[in-house]
This record gives sequence, C-alpha cells and structure tokens, in this order.
Amino acid sequence: MAQSRRERFKETMEHRTPERLVLDLGGCPLSGIAAKPRAALMDLLGLDPDPAYTSDANSTRLDERLLRALDIDTRAVGEILFPQSAQAGRVSDVETIDPWGVRRRFTGRHWDIVYSPLANATAEDLEAYPWPDPESIDTARIERFGEVARKLYEETDYVICGEHPIFGVLEMGCWVCGYETFLTQMIAEPDFVLRFFDHVFEFQRRVIELYYPVVGPYIHFTSSGDDFATQLASFISPAMFRRLIKPYMTERIQLTRKYTRAAFLHHSCGNVFHLIPDLIDCGVEILNPIQPCAPEMEAEGLKSAYGERIVFHGGIDTQEVLPRATPNEVEESTHDTIAVLAKDGGYVFAAAHEIQDDVPPENVIAAFRAAREFVPARS
Repeated sequence: MAQSRRERFKETMEHRTPERLVLDLGGCPLSGIAAKPRAALMDLLGLDPDPAYTSDANSTRLDERLLRALDIDTRAVGEILFPQSAQAGRVSDVETIDPWGVRRRFTGRHWDIVYSPLANATAEDLEAYPWPDPESIDTARIERFGEVARKLYEETDYVICGEHPIFGVLEMGCWVCGYETFLTQMIAEPDFVLRFFDHVFEFQRRVIELYYPVVGPYIHFTSSGDDFATQLASFISPAMFRRLIKPYMTERIQLTRKYTRAAFLHHSCGNVFHLIPDLIDCGVEILNPIQPCAPEMEAEGLKSAYGERIVFHGGIDTQEVLPRATPNEVEESTHDTIAVLAKDGGYVFAAAHEIQDDVPPENVIAAFRAAREFVPARS
C-alpha cells in the first residue's frame, strides 16, 4: 500500500527514506510563486485564472486546481497577524505605514522601506516609543485560521503548515531602526539591541499565546522567517548570533512547542552555513530555502555537514537554473540536487524561495515532474 502524504512527511522528518519526496509549492509563505509565472503556469496547464488568486499579495495562497495538477503535498493556513495602530495606514496609492511606524513605498514589484522611525533613537526613545499592543489583534481571524486548519486536518491527507504569525527579531530591528544603523548598533550598542529585542519578544510572546493554541493542534510544521545572511556571508558572526539573537529565538521556539507538536521551519536567505549548528541548538528542525548559488550552501557540503541533524527544505536554484536553463536541463539539475539532499530522508522538495517573474512555466513543470518521479535511495 502506498504511503500517505503525512506518512512520507513523518519519515522525512525522522531521516528515514519515504517512498517518494514530499513536494511543497506555496505550503509555507516562503515557497510560493509570483503572480506572473503563476498565471503563465495556469495557462500552460489549461486552467482558467481565478480572480481570488491574481495578486502578488496572494502568492502563498495558490489555486487548489494548480496544486492538484502538480500533486503538491502541502497546504498552508494562517498568516502574519497585525495589531491595530493609530499610526498605521495608507499614505497614498503607493505608500503605507505599518503598525510599527515603518513607511514603505511600492516601487513596481516590492514595497521598499523609505523611513525607519527609530533610526536615530536613544535608549530613552526606545522606552517612550508607542509599541503596538498584541491585544488589539483580531482574534476572530485566528479562529477562522483554526477552523480551516481543522478541516484540512480531518478531511484531507495534506501536510499542513501553520504560517508564522510574527516577524523575526533581527528583521524587525533592521526595519524599525534601519539596516545600516541596526547592524552597526549590534556591535557598538549591544545593550540597546537587547532592549529592542525585549520589546519585540514581548509582542511575539503574546501572539504565540493567541495563535498556536488555536491552530497548533492541526498543523504538521510551522514557519519563521528572519534573514541572517547575504548571498556571500552571514550579517553577523556566530558569536554575535549566540549573544544577541539565539536566546530570543530559542525562547520563541520553546514557547511555540507548548501549544503544538509541529516541526519548526526557519527561513534565512543566503550563506548561513556557519550558523546552522546554532539554529539547530535553538530548536530549528527544518531549514529553508537552501540557496545553492550562495557560497558553502551547495547540496553536497550541507548534506555532509548537517544532513543527519536537520531537514532541508528547498534547494532548487531560482537564480540560474529555473530562469535560464531548458526544461531538460532543469530536470537534470533537479535530479542531481535531490539525489544528494534526499539521500536517507531529511529533504522536502521546493524551490529556493519564491519562483520569480523570469521563470518559464515549462521549467516549473519540469522541476516538479523530476521531483515527483524521483525514487529516493537509501544508503
């Protein structure tokens, strides 16, 4: 009898070899596909567009017909939870202010930060700042997420991801204080950084307490996102990570586990090779996106160094292979990558981050076909 989707995921997490790979597209907020290639893919598959899934804002909520056509094993529930705030709102058609006072402007593809409210803050400014109140979050939305998760859990065999309801501490610092300012403060003013993280974590703590008791019983993995690296190297040294970030990330994961048995996935772009041992210590069980064009993030080195200790999620190159190769070359490259990462289990198939506008739909189909037909080998 063929293994169910959830049985294959369980074996994958236990570093055993499933009958075939678990396939993810849009099953978490970090494995989606942008609007343009999504529309092209739908067209190639002969699927009429659904207006509910045509904006980039819905890139992690994919048309069920598309997911079924590609035989995707995962489904996502939940999303980032925003508190109410008097300072938040739309400034114009192309500019918004979020509940933390960060101003963003639409630049044609992304909403880029143009103002960070604590860019020149003192310790006194930090304490006086109007931090958002987690109690203002709409709990009715959480209840709706819980109902969707319950139905998926009871009525389907899909592997369910409870998307993360909160941002990470480092990205919040970079957004609210400005990237250059905050990364400099991590060296020059660590006490300021730790106090900033205290404020962020108090918000995180309450959101976790609201969200996971409702969604947690019905999910198989949950996600977090906080970029710790550029393409070339990490933003910070392992020692700085241990001092400033690791305590908060560890406590976040421990608190989450009070309410759910779901595996914990963390997303960080770039070369995080030397941070992986600390991420494992924090409680991270799945690492995404495995960016293969980044130094030290190639499949062979990662699998050799960490393959017995963490599950890899992603790894299919969205920078060079998917946008530029032929479908046959995509299949060959995909096969070579997953032959390494999937050996003896411990691998969930997905692209290395969101599939971008320059990826032909034929290449998306080629990659998922190669993964679907791949038979994992046991050593």
